[in-house]
Amino acid sequence: MSDRKRILTGVRPTGPLHLGHYAGALENWVRLQDAYECYFLIADYQVSDYADDIARVREAVWEVALDWLAVGLDPERSSFVIESLVPEHAELTVWLSWFLPLGMLQRNPTLKSEMRDFGNRSVPVAFFNYPVMQVANILMPRAHLVPVGEDQLPHIELTREVARRFNRDFAPVFPEPEALVGRVPRLVGIDGQAKMSKSRNNAIFLKDDEATVRQKIRAMYGGPPRAANEPGDPDQNPIILYHRAFNPNREEVADLEERYRTVGVSNLALKERLTEVLIEFLQPIWERRAYYAARMHLVRDALAAGSARERALAQETMAMVRDALDLNYLQKYC
Repeated sequence: MSDRKRILTGVRPTGPLHLGHYAGALENWVRLQDAYECYFLIADYQVSDYADDIARVREAVWEVALDWLAVGLDPERSSFVIESLVPEHAELTVWLSWFLPLGMLQRNPTLKSEMRDFGNRSVPVAFFNYPVMQVANILMPRAHLVPVGEDQLPHIELTREVARRFNRDFAPVFPEPEALVGRVPRLVGIDGQAKMSKSRNNAIFLKDDEATVRQKIRAMYGGPPRAANEPGDPDQNPIILYHRAFNPNREEVADLEERYRTVGVSNLALKERLTEVLIEFLQPIWERRAYYAARMHLVRDALAAGSARERALAQETMAMVRDALDLNYLQKYC
């Protein structure tokens, strides 16, 4: 194991990743993999809300790994981990659940919001377990930093509280991890509603081809109705918000915003320029994804090696946890 501080972060495998994932998380991950010992987790235990579509989850494991490789995550410098290939995650979840009051979960705003998404569907027991499992995932490699989206901050605070309690009551096993929010904490969807999301059908995916990107930008919501030469509020126009997130020419973005605010800029002109910006941004991602999609054995090898590295660390952590909880029954009375 390296002497660098550790990162644990990840995603649930529910489909391919999109621009919101990149701006809110992946961009940070790529930057951090040289400075930290990184564990990137595909959390396939935590998709009980897709229990009626297991095939989608299994396929999404590969989609996520392809997208990670496409954006520049390097399995030689970091570890790609499939959660279920490290059974210690489940064991630590059980032990930590002993010491985590139900009220702490019920007050978690992210969990409350996700439960509302079930509507009239039955909520599986596993769904109530998943916040505890997220805590176990972060604590398993004894992570110091967790790069996350803004909506995951309550989970990090819950993790810090569990670490404090365990360290105080048993033994100082776990660091209290810090959260790191991405440059764009929450990217609005192309429909202008809430955040970009697979389930809301308002996303531009990293794997979308050029024709699809062009079509989605043409249909993009452009803020409150106004004439082409009518000034508007840049903060209310998602097209400008995407320029802020992805247009590398900061002077051009500042000029667009100033003209939009004072004399007006047509949504057509904004969309045409945004199309150019996004296609230029996505081109190297498409090329890397195509390379690995044609060599899936490399994707498989990355997942196998990363999962094995994290399992070795997990076994070390669980030895410390069993010691702290006095679980080594068979080492007594020898």
